[in-house]
Amino acid sequence: METLNTILKLAAGVGLFLFAMYLVEESLKNLSGRSFKLFLQRITKNNIGAVAGGTIITGILQSSSMVSLMVLAFVGAGVFTMKNAMAIILGANLGTTIASWLVATLGFKTDIEVIAYPAVCLGGFLLILLGSRKKFKYISYFLLGFGLMFIGLSFMKTAMETQVQHFDFSQYASMPLIVFLIIGFLITLIVQSSSVNMALTLSALNAGAIGFPMAAAIVLGGETGTIIKILASAIGGNASKKRVALGNLLFNIFITAIAFILLKPILQLITDVIKIKDPLIGLVTFSSLINLLAIVLFLPVLDIFTKFLERFFKNTDGNSAAFIGHASIAEPVTALDLFRRETNYFIHNSMLFNLELFKIDTTALKQQSDYVEINEKNNYETKSIEEKYEFLKQLQGEMQAFYLKLRTKLNSEQNSELNQLISAARSSMHAVKSVKDIGANITNLSRSSKDIKYQFFLHHKNETQQLYDKLNAFLTKKEPTNFEELKVLFDTIQKNYTTALNTFYTEVQLTTIESIDITTVINFNRELFTSNKAMLMAVKDVLLDEKNAQNFNEIPIYKT
Repeated sequence: METLNTILKLAAGVGLFLFAMYLVEESLKNLSGRSFKLFLQRITKNNIGAVAGGTIITGILQSSSMVSLMVLAFVGAGVFTMKNAMAIILGANLGTTIASWLVATLGFKTDIEVIAYPAVCLGGFLLILLGSRKKFKYISYFLLGFGLMFIGLSFMKTAMETQVQHFDFSQYASMPLIVFLIIGFLITLIVQSSSVNMALTLSALNAGAIGFPMAAAIVLGGETGTIIKILASAIGGNASKKRVALGNLLFNIFITAIAFILLKPILQLITDVIKIKDPLIGLVTFSSLINLLAIVLFLPVLDIFTKFLERFFKNTDGNSAAFIGHASIAEPVTALDLFRRETNYFIHNSMLFNLELFKIDTTALKQQSDYVEINEKNNYETKSIEEKYEFLKQLQGEMQAFYLKLRTKLNSEQNSELNQLISAARSSMHAVKSVKDIGANITNLSRSSKDIKYQFFLHHKNETQQLYDKLNAFLTKKEPTNFEELKVLFDTIQKNYTTALNTFYTEVQLTTIESIDITTVINFNRELFTSNKAMLMAVKDVLLDEKNAQNFNEIPIYKT
């Protein structure tokens, strides 16, 4: 009966620790929001920055799996190169050891109750009193998670100490270390948390159930255990995602094998050279050292390693999407960020489509964008007008399908942004369809021998170019954007429509023109007006916050 109680207490400790890690992860992920991802993207221009970024963000979010899944999504979307992704993952593995140091020092060297109970108490009160406010809700989650983590650790520690009093573990001391390596792998494989594996191992080591070498072997086995989650996420993904997952697996297996072969020298380095006598501190030092060893060994050869990985998996991606094609809704904040990028990409190509129909030079617009390489990869520039239109239709369909899946995973605030983005995509496609519908009119007017028709076309061609230059400047942040700036632009579109129509009516009275030509000009003017408004609405939904976007919707934009 005593043994059963000990096992249940140990299991309860593991459960509490896992739940606590979930609360901490959720709180920090929501409190940090998009800023961590932007920070990660800014500093990953080189390998050293990528390793540092992976270490810092994992150290804060305390989940190498979450960071690895986020990186996997960005690689699949083409945001990160495979080399930088591997560097980030190297840093992420080192970042997880920060939690181990916290557990080993505070969890076993101080009175746990002094730390845990006040945190749980304050977190609970904040959640009940102020939990309706997002910021306080996640602060409460953090405090509860932080406190429960140490309470769970206390359960594991006590259970191990009790079990040692009633069970003789010395009989296992002669077992080969590879057995403990496998145990560590299996524990991490089951709970999918190297932090839990470390906490259990520290508890067993502190209670005297296992020795230092056995504990090191268990921790080493846990290095590869979490890879299953990443491998599962890469299944069905594009070639880049599969290569990164394979690279992560290979490098984990390699480091585990090398560290296991050199296990005794590494442990002697810790105990005899560095002279760390406390086995708990020695264990977390071991964990940090092997992850530093991984960085030292792999960082200089990342170029060679990534070229090796490129031999595997063929690119069979038939999607039009540049960013969301293989994004996972399991990481909704990352998926939303990729959807935001996809929307901007969609609007950019929609603008190119409309300008090309007008025979307007798009070189400057293409050069100013971040999508040159993506369109080269998709062979977008070599497509015919009809093929480009079908490409945009397919891309809108993929975005709509992804929107329907993602919207169930987001909170209300995130859903508002998602709704604006899908609205922007719809408006952009509306703008494209309106211009495509007057494609024959554009050809007719641009080739007309009648001066009144040709000048009418030139007038609108120049105004369209000016409008799109302005919209592109807003999208690329080359000019500041606010409600008033967009309102001025809308007034200009409205004025151009009315002025062009009145001017045409006046000129028609002074010359001879066929009735069919009058119809062509009026239809052209109306559809272009509709298209320009729709494109402005797309840009508005991308750039304005929810309140200003709703206020903009109240402008009588469909007055014709």
